[in-house]
Amino acid sequence: MKSVTQEKKPDLILLLVTLLLVTIGTVMIYSSSSILAMERFRDGQFFLKKQLFFFFLGLLLMVLMTRIPYYKLRKLAWPGIGVTIFFLCAIWIPHLGIKAGGAVRWFNLGVFSFQVSELAKVALILFLAHFLTQRANHVREIIQGLLIPLGVTGVIVGLILLQPDFGTTVIIVVITLMMVYLAGGRIVHLAGLAALFLPVLIWLLIYKRYRLTRLLTFLDPWKDPRNSGFQIIQSLIAFGSGGAFGVGIGDGMQKLFYLPEPHTDFILSVIAEESGFVGVGLILFLYVILIIRGFQISLRAPDLFGNLLAAGLTMLIALETFINIAGVTGLIPLKGLALPFLSYGGTSLMMSLVAAGILLNISAYER
Repeated sequence: MKSVTQEKKPDLILLLVTLLLVTIGTVMIYSSSSILAMERFRDGQFFLKKQLFFFFLGLLLMVLMTRIPYYKLRKLAWPGIGVTIFFLCAIWIPHLGIKAGGAVRWFNLGVFSFQVSELAKVALILFLAHFLTQRANHVREIIQGLLIPLGVTGVIVGLILLQPDFGTTVIIVVITLMMVYLAGGRIVHLAGLAALFLPVLIWLLIYKRYRLTRLLTFLDPWKDPRNSGFQIIQSLIAFGSGGAFGVGIGDGMQKLFYLPEPHTDFILSVIAEESGFVGVGLILFLYVILIIRGFQISLRAPDLFGNLLAAGLTMLIALETFINIAGVTGLIPLKGLALPFLSYGGTSLMMSLVAAGILLNISAYER
């Protein structure tokens, strides 16, 4: 790493966009959750207080990630995978794992809980960036180059599917294939892996009835407007009600127990109703800027490790953003996935800020 020198400040545009998104998200979390929090906990600021706690914790982690030279993170690649697998197994231990919504995804730390799959995404991207850099000369070979990273990914994917969490599985598989391609992997190998995964994908859709129901609801939500189609219909009503400039922050109606969990998966729907086309346009603009800067940082990284790490983290943010926005606007079947930096959720926010911190770190280095 002697050829890598720190010659400039971290990407200030990326930092500004990140902080703007978090600020907007905090305001809208309070707007969308205050009545719900009063109903459930007799405290209208319940969700706001928790989000602020995780924001400051995530901010500390982001600052830490900007201070540690990014190439030293390679030392955490294997330990990070080990810790991730441990937690993915430990959530099945009674009283340690928390079951909610029919899924076991949260690890109980007593004071608060965290969603292990969010840690798994970042840990796996770090591991893949490290290993593919280490085996750069063999990445076009199945045995010497791809067997171990694909095996590790398979273990992580299998443990996450047990929770179950189908959406996170798809994101991890897509990012893995893209990172292998960027590292120089052969397209014929990637196409073969994709072809092998396709039957598994179809079987997983059929195996769990609720997944097939989501697909059918996406095709025709009005067929069952009071049950399976209720969520997406209410989301579309929120978008339609907002018009150009919205009904005003705090004055939306769909958060009044029409939209389920409006502060998490459907926070963009609340933004659309209360700030209109202008507000949604601003959000989309900020995400586009963030993703473009992320890929620019990847292209300008001084080594392959920085290139793959920045690309993987940027793809993670981009995929999560696309899936959430496309879901609440009816472009794809709904998937319970947080909108990075905006949705309520401590683990999601912290890991998004960690990703931003690593990107800022890489942006400060050049060959």
